[in-house]
This record gives sequence, C-alpha cells and structure tokens, in this order.
Amino acid sequence: MLDLLHQLTFLERGIIAGLIVGFICPIIGAFLLVRRMTIISEGLSHITLTGIAVGIVMMQSPATSFINPLYTGVLFSLIGSLLVEKLRQIYRHFQELAIPIILSAGIGLSALLISISPSNNTEWFNYLFGSIVTVTLTDLLFIVVTGIVMMSIVLLFYKELLSISFDQEFAITSGISVKKMNFLFSILIALVISMSMKVIGILLVGAMVTLPVAVSIQFAKSFRQVVFIGIIVGEISVIGGIIMSIYFNIATGGMIVVTGVIILIISVIIKRSIMFLSFKSVN
Repeated sequence: MLDLLHQLTFLERGIIAGLIVGFICPIIGAFLLVRRMTIISEGLSHITLTGIAVGIVMMQSPATSFINPLYTGVLFSLIGSLLVEKLRQIYRHFQELAIPIILSAGIGLSALLISISPSNNTEWFNYLFGSIVTVTLTDLLFIVVTGIVMMSIVLLFYKELLSISFDQEFAITSGISVKKMNFLFSILIALVISMSMKVIGILLVGAMVTLPVAVSIQFAKSFRQVVFIGIIVGEISVIGGIIMSIYFNIATGGMIVVTGVIILIISVIIKRSIMFLSFKSVN
C-alpha cells in the first residue's frame, strides 16, 4: 500500500484525499443533523485553527522544529471536542452555550497566535481554505488511516450512536452508556475536521459536513437514505469542486463548497417543483 501511495502524483494524492473526505463528512453530518448539532463543527474548526497556529509557532524554535502543525491541530480538535461535551454537562439546561464558548476561545487564541506567527499568507490561505496540491504523502496517510478508524467506529457502534442521536432517554433505558457514546461521538467530529482541513480548509469544513445532508433531507425518507444521498452529494461536490478549482486556478475548498451550495439550490428548486406539481394535480 505504501509503495502504491509513493507512486501517486501530488494531484492524485489530493483527489484521493478529497474523495475520502467527501465520503466521511456526510456520514458524520447525518448524525449531527439528527442531534441538531451541525453548528458544533464550526466551533471545533476554530479550535483546530488554534492548534495549527500553535504548531506553526513551535516550528520556529530549533527545539521543537520537528512539530507538524497538522498533528497539533488534531490534538487541539480532540481537546476541544471533549471540552464541548464537558461544557454541555456543566450547562445541562443551556447546552447550546458550549459551542459559542469554544468558538469564541478558538477565534481569540487563533488571532493572537497568527499575529505572532512568521508564516506567509499563502500558507495560512491553504490551511484556511484548502488546497489539494499541498496534500503530502504524510497528509494522505493520515487521512486514509483516520478514515478507516472512523468508519470502523461508526460500523461497530452504529446502533448505539443512532440510539443516542434519536432518543437519549431510550438509550439510557436500553443500557447504553450515553456519556461514553457522547464522548466517542465528539472524538469522531474532531477527527472529521482534522482529516478534512488540508482539502476543504479549516473555515469551510462545517459546510462540507452540513451541505450534503441539507440536500439529502429534501428527498430522503429514512436515516440510511440521508447518509446514502449525502455521500453521493459529497462526492459530486468534491469532484466538481476539484475540477473547477484546477481549471480556474482558485481555492479548492471554496469551489467544493460553492459546488455543494449550487447542488443544494437545485435540489430545493426540484423539491418545490415536485410539490407544486403534486398539489396542482390533486386540485
């Protein structure tokens, strides 16, 4: 497998990374949709940016020059996800406060660290908005391994994750450890943000998690259909976005998101047209 990955060109690495991200993001997005927590990805993305900034600053010191900002971003994302879950327990009756708290802290810390970081604007632009041409072999390996780990967790705990997403009280009576499952799910959110940031960009990951499921709920009649349609939309958005970004030489993440928005607009128009024609035929 490693020999095969070594033979890939920079463009092929970016495309494979994008396809993996397009597959994983809608799956996590479907669970977030059911839990009405899609906004959490925005809060964690800013904490991830803080971790990236910490890594870049640490790289400037000879003692810590070996630090990879990607891994500090992952670490901060995991810490942020656990903090969100802890804050939701502290503010039990005002759980929505957890996300703005984390988001605000992430923005503030990121702004301070970016201001003292010697990195050039291009490097920050790639982290913020994504670029498939900057996906290294190490990045691709991280994305592949993380994707496999995430899919294994989802398949292994599918019933439990589904149960706590739809009805936590039922999950408790069924003997499911809701607290542990919530922490596990928080880790999944952190991982999906971490694996997506090189392709989509930290500031646009939330859109990739949300847009495919926003399209799928227009037509889906079950949770599995939401996931299935979301994956299709996610992959179309990634492929279309990558092709357009290469053709026009613009930010990959931005074009992927814009493609997703266009698909969403088209899906809404189609759904409204179907509803209008059905109403007209009845009357």
